[in-house]
Amino acid sequence: MARQGSKNLVLAAMIFAVAMMFIDQTIVSIAIPDIQTDLNLSETGSQWIINGYLLALAALFAFGGKLGDVLGHRRMVLVGVAGFAIASALCGAAPKGSSGELWLIVFRIIQGAFGAIMFPAALAIVVGSFPAQERGKALAIFFGVTGGLTSVGPIAGGFLITWTWRAIFWINVPIAIIAIVLTFLAKPEESRRKVPIDYRGTVLVSAGFGLAVLGLQQASKWGWDSVGTWGCIVVGALLIVAFCLFELRIPNPLIELRIFSDRGFVVDNIVLFLLCICFVPLFFFASVYSQLVLEYSAANAGLYLLLFFSGFATASQVGGRMLDKSGARMPVIIGSAVTAIGFYLWAGSLADADLNSQWYWIVLTGAGMGLVLSPVATDAVNRAPRGSYGEVSGVTQTVRYFASSLGLALLGTVLIDQNRGHLETSLGKLGLGKGEADAIASAVSSGGGGGSGRLQQTGAQADQIFAAIQHDFAAATKSVFVVMAAVMAVCFVVSLVGMQKGIPQQVADAANAEGAGAEPAPA
Repeated sequence: MARQGSKNLVLAAMIFAVAMMFIDQTIVSIAIPDIQTDLNLSETGSQWIINGYLLALAALFAFGGKLGDVLGHRRMVLVGVAGFAIASALCGAAPKGSSGELWLIVFRIIQGAFGAIMFPAALAIVVGSFPAQERGKALAIFFGVTGGLTSVGPIAGGFLITWTWRAIFWINVPIAIIAIVLTFLAKPEESRRKVPIDYRGTVLVSAGFGLAVLGLQQASKWGWDSVGTWGCIVVGALLIVAFCLFELRIPNPLIELRIFSDRGFVVDNIVLFLLCICFVPLFFFASVYSQLVLEYSAANAGLYLLLFFSGFATASQVGGRMLDKSGARMPVIIGSAVTAIGFYLWAGSLADADLNSQWYWIVLTGAGMGLVLSPVATDAVNRAPRGSYGEVSGVTQTVRYFASSLGLALLGTVLIDQNRGHLETSLGKLGLGKGEADAIASAVSSGGGGGSGRLQQTGAQADQIFAAIQHDFAAATKSVFVVMAAVMAVCFVVSLVGMQKGIPQQVADAANAEGAGAEPAPA
């Protein structure tokens, strides 16, 4: 346990450590048009600059969590921060010419790999540095700030690219230096488990989740009727099944699957899965909507998302206190219901194209998600056997990123199909053919610039066509948000029926032991 005077410094150090990876989830999307122009990227290359990073995270989180438990959490945080910063600097140094695209993709994947090492170790340090009765409040700050940094990405990106797109990567270097200095000053306790690392299991789970996420990411490009899409998903699923069977047969598995015999842990991960189908995709859909329909700049689109964060950050603190007092069940139930209602009402206001009719529903949705995310993620980690916090946080982060990829794939399909259907009708009335309408719909739905390029050729009809594009994209986004509301309604039912009352026994035992002045026995 960290000294009383240093635990808050530990928390600050770990927030700085992981800040880079959360900002990088969204900051790069804003800069893609500039990068594409400067490096002459292919369409596939543009996609893989984003997807390669997320794919590496999803595939390697389980391995990263285990490394922290075995080699030491503090050591893995420092390795992860340094590696992430170096990879970031090299991304910003991408050469122009034919080699620039491959260079950038490779170092984005390396960024993701070091992020997968860094995050589980940082989370484990926070958990181990605070007494059980204060853990909910501490992790509410951790998840509240890091979750909010996802919305900071578009704001920071919008301002940095006015200088150069390379600055979105270089900004990680000073953040990493601050994180390393704070970590050395805080000196969090180092603990290790002397067990062998299961490399065969690592290969199986990394390949399984990697292929499954690849299939989901490429579904919008390859199509849902593609052999490649379903081949990746099915083979990935089979490898994950093979991994589970293998892990149950060996003495020192990569992931102790028997933790899933804890009903509370299973329900926590189901809730986390459902929440994250909506959480990360929301930032993409809201960003594109604000720029296309509300006609905001990239920087102002980030400010639009800050409304969400204002509710999210505040409610995270409330949820953390509720967790410490009575457990995760109540904040998760209330938060799921509030989020479902918020999404539904936000969806109904999208057609107005007026922030004044939307902002309170945006804040309400953010507050609902803040009530859910911090308590349920903390509750899941609290159920870890002592010494396995990194391993268990690796599991929960794998669930989060797999759910995010699934959400982007499925909700993106809803957006494209709805937008295409609306535009075929609207633009057909203005004399455009189905092929032209489909081309504009695809460009708009992916956040690309093809739609605006097509409008330059429309002459006097430009205003009418652009108005139709705005109206129809708002209608398509409404459909996506209604689906998100339905997902969160399911999350409400799962939490109401499945979540257990009270504080997990592991936390109660730890609190009793700390109150008696003794360390709890290792599990």
